[in-house]
Amino acid sequence: MELWGGIECTINRVGDQYFNQLHYQGHYDRKNDLVLLDDLGIKKLRYPILWEYHQLQQHQPPQWGVIEANLLELKARNIEVIAGLVHHGSGPSFVNLQEVNFAEGLAAFAAEVARRFPWITYYTPINEPLTTARFCGLYGLWHPHESNDVSFLRILYQECKATIMAMEAIRKVNPNARLIHTEDLGKVHSTKNLKYQADFENERRWLGIDLLCGRLTPVHPLWRYCMDNGLTAMELQFFIDHAMPPDILGFNYYVTSERYLDERLEQYPVSSHGGNSRQAYADVEAVRTGDITLDGLPNLLREAWNRFHLPLAVTEAHLYCGREDQLRWIKSSWDAVKKLKSEGIAIQAFTIWSIFGAYGWDRLLTQAHGNYESGVYDIRSLEPRPTALKNLVKSLAAGEDFKHPLMQGKGWWERQGRLLYPQAINFSVLQPQVTSPVLIIGATGTLGKAFSKICVQRNIFHISLTRAELNLVNPTQIAETIEMYKPWAIINAAGFVRVDDAEIEFEDCFLSNTEGPVKLAKACRQYGIKFLTFSSDLVFDGEKKEAYVENDPVNPLNVYGASKAIAEQEVLANDPHALVIRTSAFFSPWDNYNFVSHILDFLGKGEQVKVASDVYVSPTYVPDLVNASLDLLIDDEKGIWHLVNDGTVSWSDLAKDVAFRANYNASLLQPIPIAELGYPAMRPNFSALTSRHGLILPTLDHALSRFFSEKYAS
Repeated sequence: MELWGGIECTINRVGDQYFNQLHYQGHYDRKNDLVLLDDLGIKKLRYPILWEYHQLQQHQPPQWGVIEANLLELKARNIEVIAGLVHHGSGPSFVNLQEVNFAEGLAAFAAEVARRFPWITYYTPINEPLTTARFCGLYGLWHPHESNDVSFLRILYQECKATIMAMEAIRKVNPNARLIHTEDLGKVHSTKNLKYQADFENERRWLGIDLLCGRLTPVHPLWRYCMDNGLTAMELQFFIDHAMPPDILGFNYYVTSERYLDERLEQYPVSSHGGNSRQAYADVEAVRTGDITLDGLPNLLREAWNRFHLPLAVTEAHLYCGREDQLRWIKSSWDAVKKLKSEGIAIQAFTIWSIFGAYGWDRLLTQAHGNYESGVYDIRSLEPRPTALKNLVKSLAAGEDFKHPLMQGKGWWERQGRLLYPQAINFSVLQPQVTSPVLIIGATGTLGKAFSKICVQRNIFHISLTRAELNLVNPTQIAETIEMYKPWAIINAAGFVRVDDAEIEFEDCFLSNTEGPVKLAKACRQYGIKFLTFSSDLVFDGEKKEAYVENDPVNPLNVYGASKAIAEQEVLANDPHALVIRTSAFFSPWDNYNFVSHILDFLGKGEQVKVASDVYVSPTYVPDLVNASLDLLIDDEKGIWHLVNDGTVSWSDLAKDVAFRANYNASLLQPIPIAELGYPAMRPNFSALTSRHGLILPTLDHALSRFFSEKYAS
């Protein structure tokens, strides 16, 4: 079974605006991407030569731009290209997705591609045509924003006709060209009362493939549906006369591909409510309900094989989640597909998708840019940064077994926490972990408690210890603890945090913030354990007047900052593979020991509160900090990283924002210079952070919105 790769490359249209994933990802501008792809060991690559991008004007020849050089380099690197011509798109502005000029135009463009790049053998003229037809013609999300069966069928008809006409045009140039057709591998489940609707949708999901294969004849279950909604027998005869079964039938399966229909509307959010002409019902992700068991990738592939008996491939494998669950999803999917192949099902390939990540799928590409989800590489750094997925992909490509302590845990789709609609739950309790833990030091502090909470959410086996249970300045006790628990990583979330008290209690501060982390670093290096510890924005003096990056010189103004600055240097000197994260002014929905909660407490009581007006920081939301820290730890990152939410703000402006969001009286806030607050410890007037690695946390505005949602939901 071959291992393929793919780049998320959608160009979709919303209104008159085109959203281009490759622009968002910066792929057109980065020269090193193909080297990174080659390094994975992948020998076939789903790669875009997109009609909407290369041919902007009718009757004008395509402009190939940087893609031509990239295709030549892929050829030189012996990476076979699977050329994608339309990816969730509706074609250039001069064609109509519901008219014949779409099919004719794509065929003409395909011929140009074949003539320009005659060595390309594999083609996907249109990615997921049925899914695109649903989004464009049935749900109204994408251009032309229709919401009826007539438009859905008309769009699907043109897409399938365009696929055949494009391949016919390509094969006139290259008779050996092969069609790799892709589609979503979904399934609809339902209550007993809605079985009729689920049966219809489960038949409809094959409709595009049935058209290509010439199977849509008068005896087909959906023949009458097509006739009643605008298609003619003459139009459908085209597919019988020009039947083109795919050479490889590719399926894209996501854990949310399976749906559940339920007429009990009161049990589901209004956003899920819909229906047909007979009945109203909720339509939700099946993985979120306890009423049914998912069919899963293996069973759905068996369905496809039994229906079509065509060679199969998984053409997208990706999941947006924590890094450990990304690893678990890819590996479990790979293992399942390998088992199917061993049973005699003709599985040709498995595709690692979204190698450079994707933007905006959390909003179904209805808004520009959108939230980023990383893939094999994280492109938020100045150069694409390999994640832990890279090691997994390279192992699979080399035929090696990938091992990591986190692989033994169950993915979120297998855990009880997945359930949002828990009717009739019969769910087994997670089995005890048998893998090495993450050891969290500082169990009772803000960070320690947050790490424990999020490790539970992410099913990362961990053990939390208080400073009373582990003396960080006792090397013998550290060694005994490591021998006892055999962790694969240690997270030091302990420390002396009282900045002003540190001016007097400087010995305790240095013991906790410097000597303890250094001794942990030495032990981690000795035992080959990954080490993560935290530092502060207070290592800087504020003279820069713009956000600090990791390699800016440190010059702390107080004892606390000095304890952190020395710790950074000594930790990395003793363990160069340690990860040191600088952060700033964090706030959490899970405890009240932070500035935001402090402001809410005062204002909630109607009391005045003084806040510094001339000190600028980068506040950091603890759940974001912990999740990103865990991802970097799993990615085996090292050195100093700045992790803060994207935004620089004064303490007084942050307080005003908090007051506004909580609907409290902001006039109770008294902005004054920090010198008038009388703090014993000096503080820099400007200690905002940014990162030369790229900011990987959401914006401060987004973080504050989630803080209030989480705090008042709990």
